[in-house]
This record gives sequence, structure tokens and C-alpha cells, in this order.
Amino acid sequence: MEHYHIALGLFGAVVLLTAWIPTAFRRLPLSLPIFCIVIGMLVGQTIFNPIAQLDSFNSRLVIERMTEFTVIVALMGAGLKIDRRVGLRSWALTWRLLGLVMPLGIVVIALGATWILGLGAASAILLAACLAPTDPVLASDVQVGPPETGTEDEVRFALTSEAGLNDGLSFPFVYLAIAIALAPEEPDWFSHWLLFDVVWRLLAGIAMGWIIGKLLGLATFRLPREAALVRTGDGFVALGITCIAYSLTELVHGYGFLAVFVAALSFRSIERHHEFHKELHDFSEQIERLLMMVLLVCFGAAVSVGQLIDELDWRLVSFALFVLLIVRPVFGWVCLPSILPKGERAAIAIFGIRGLGSIYYLAFATGAADFEGVGTLWSSVALIVLISIVTHGLTVTPAMRWLDRQRRSAPAGKQSAVGNILAK
Repeated sequence: MEHYHIALGLFGAVVLLTAWIPTAFRRLPLSLPIFCIVIGMLVGQTIFNPIAQLDSFNSRLVIERMTEFTVIVALMGAGLKIDRRVGLRSWALTWRLLGLVMPLGIVVIALGATWILGLGAASAILLAACLAPTDPVLASDVQVGPPETGTEDEVRFALTSEAGLNDGLSFPFVYLAIAIALAPEEPDWFSHWLLFDVVWRLLAGIAMGWIIGKLLGLATFRLPREAALVRTGDGFVALGITCIAYSLTELVHGYGFLAVFVAALSFRSIERHHEFHKELHDFSEQIERLLMMVLLVCFGAAVSVGQLIDELDWRLVSFALFVLLIVRPVFGWVCLPSILPKGERAAIAIFGIRGLGSIYYLAFATGAADFEGVGTLWSSVALIVLISIVTHGLTVTPAMRWLDRQRRSAPAGKQSAVGNILAK
């Protein structure tokens, strides 16, 4: 019982630290996730290590559920803070990142996993699918600001919208890896994967998200004044929207991640400029930060005792550098339009942060099928997430400040010209 009370007190201290640290060290190029991991590493060396009795592989379901819930909360927050209407032209950068950069990245990462790590097809595709998406949880420093704040430049918008959609769009590749792993038991695996895991699940995710967002938006803003949800003024309405959109979509075998983000966009379209959106966003952001803090402290503790990177060697390091320094930056730069200023183009290409979504995909897939080299998969994902958090956390703040200064000093006509060309 004493250990429980001490652990509870430590949890409270960590929560206060994560609330205080961003304010106290806001001038330093250090992100909150870095502090959380450092705290976790320190706690991991004490008798209060939160994962002391938790083996990463045997506790796959715990990891899956915790990361799953954190990601869907982050997706709702990301969708709520996007002011721009969805369109082929207005979201042109997003479609390039999703339609070109991510698929090409998956192919090249899978080839690299086979060549560098010696993985078979199923494991290589799974690893690539886990590592290709930009994480919505850890990318807050490069995302747009709260609703109606006017902080929606091309870099922040592209990275926010990409993070909101690519978690759902990478799922078909995760299911492809599962289908290949189960191929001996499923003779018709390819047709099932194409028709069900690609076509049906994607369409169901988009349709369910759009319908649920519209219906809940009407219930919030368009019902008679006494019955409308907006009258409550409670931010936790966002949590209800998140859970309903995700659960109902999963029940019809659609992609719940995709549905949650689409539901947030659809919800905002009912009453785009209402101040209640800020209340919903702020609540989602607070819950997201709390969940992220808990998971990253546990992640740091696991890394400090070697539970997640116990197969670390030169091959894993080479593969991690290949993914982070070559694949995303190169394809991001090549696939983005040359009309973008070079600094903004480089920022979008480089700041594809990997995080908790990658861990979720791996936990989910390894529970659905048996993959070769599971230890290598976990160590690869953990190392890349760790490097991504540290390197991006150290560079994002100064880079974004520099871009903001460049944008402010650029002639107004040039800024509007770039926006007009991108919209064509």
C-alpha cells in the first residue's frame, strides 16, 4: 500500500512537471516529449519503475489499447483546429503527402527493411507501414494553432492535415502485412484484402466519420436552444464525439482513425466559426497531453532498462538513419511543388515525426498474426521513435521560429501569390 501511495504521489509530481516545464523552458529548443522521456528514464532506474513488472511483448494488448485511445483523442483535436475547408485545391499539399510521399516511403522502407535487417516480406511491409505515417500526438509543435487563431500557414496546415489522415490511410498496408503473414491459411487473401481492407474499410471510415460529424454537429448547434449541446459549454463533448465516431465505425469494420478525423472536420463544417470549437479543442488537447505524458514516461522507463531496444545493433542504427534522414526528407522534397519557398518545402519534408501511432500499429498487427523477427520489429520502431522525438524536438522550435520570421519579412504580394498558385 505504501508503494501505491508513493507511486500516486510520483504520478502527481510528473503531471505538475509536464504542466510547468513547457512554460518554464519555453525559450529553449526542448519539447515536452523529450522531458517526458528523460523523466521516464530517471524513474525507470528506481524501484518505482512503472513497467518493472511489465514485459513489452506479453503486455501487447495494454500497449495497443493505451496508444489507440491516445491517437484517437489526438486525431479529434487535430481535426477541430483546422480552419480550412476541405477541397482538392485548398488541400493540394496534403494530397501530395498522402498520395505520393507516404506510399513511396512505404515501398522504400520495406525494401530497406529487407536489405538492411534481413526481414521477410510480411515483416518488412509491416515495419514500413508502422513507420511511414506522421504522428498526430507528438507533432503539436508543427501543427496549426487552436480554432480561429489565424495560425494556419502552409507548413503547419500540411503537417496537421497529413497527420490527421495518414494514420487511417496507412492501415491498408498494415492489413496487407497481416494478410501475407496469414496467406498459407487464406488462399483468397489478396482479393479479400483489396475489396474489404482497402475499399470497404476506407469508404466506411470516410462515410461514417462524415455522417456522425454532421449529425452530432446538428445536435450541438442546430437543435432548439434549450436542447442544443452547445448550451452545456462542456469541452468533454469532444470526447463523446471521438468515442462514438471511433466505436461505431469499428463496429461496421471501417477505419476508426480515419472516421474520427473526418468527423471532426464534418462537425466543424456545421458551424465553422463558433467559439465552442475552442472549448472542445482545448479539452481534447489537455487529455491528449496527459495521455502522452503517461505513455512517454513509460516509454522512457522501458528504454532505460533495455526492454524495447534489447536487439540494438549497427543494422538497426543504419536502418533508423535511413528512414529518418533519407526516405521522408528526399521523397517529401521531390514530391512537393517547387513553388513553395525552400525553407517551407524542407520543413514539410523533414518534420514527419514518428511516435505513438507507430507503436500502436505494431502492437495491433503482432496480435493479429505471427511475424518473424518480432524483437527486431519492436527494437526498430522504438529506436526510430526515440531518435525522432529527440531530433525533431530539438530542431522544431528554432526552425518554425525562423520560418515565421521569414514569412513576416516576405512581401505580402509574394505570400498571396504562393497561396494562389497552390490553390490552383
